[in-house]
Amino acid sequence: MTPPPAICVAGLSCRFGTARAVEGLTGRFAPGSLTAVVGPNGAGKTTLLRSLAGLHPGHAGHIDRGGLAARRIALLPQASTLDRSFPVTAGEVVALGGWGEMGVFAAAPAGLAGRVEAALAQVGLAGFAGRGIGALSAGQFQRVMFARLILQDAPVLLLDEPTAAVDARTEADLVALIRAWHAEGRTIIVVLHDLDLVRALCPDTLLLAGEAVAWGPTEQVLTAGNRLRARLLAEAHGAPQRRAA
Repeated sequence: MTPPPAICVAGLSCRFGTARAVEGLTGRFAPGSLTAVVGPNGAGKTTLLRSLAGLHPGHAGHIDRGGLAARRIALLPQASTLDRSFPVTAGEVVALGGWGEMGVFAAAPAGLAGRVEAALAQVGLAGFAGRGIGALSAGQFQRVMFARLILQDAPVLLLDEPTAAVDARTEADLVALIRAWHAEGRTIIVVLHDLDLVRALCPDTLLLAGEAVAWGPTEQVLTAGNRLRARLLAEAHGAPQRRAA
């Protein structure tokens, strides 16, 4: 894997419809860093990830991805936003991770089926390639999405609430994968609500409440004062609250 570049944002502002989502964000995600993005609901966390992935245009400011192509940035969306009623199999979902190398209309490369099976086995789902995604539990489906990331093999990973609504065993397994990716030198930016997990997993944290409340080493960011300021900012802008932020 080619080492990822730094990702820098300068005065980034994003809108969701007519509402402010992110305002005046400036900072740097260092190559190979593991950064949590935390904050109240409606604080702009998902919008920020989508903007970093090139899927949500900025209203103002700039994102410098160091020349990294969009296909080399992998985004894991919130599981709750995905429609699992579509009649596709776990293997077909994982195979989507290979689109960056083969293109939408190209024939599947030789060995893709074997790579899909290997990725599913790595997340504990050996033999699940032919299962419809609608028949999977929430934890199994999230494992499938992680297998897709394995196949994509991107140097930058954007993970939106990757451990939400999964059982404790699945959470432990997915966290282990995140740690392994970080050890490989990938840049990982992950939205989380469990602050105990943030402290255990992420060396750096961005506390967001529309604007950056604090950004730096996790223990320096997650102070009671910073968390209170984030709640007050969210209330001022009408965002719904979640106490964990």
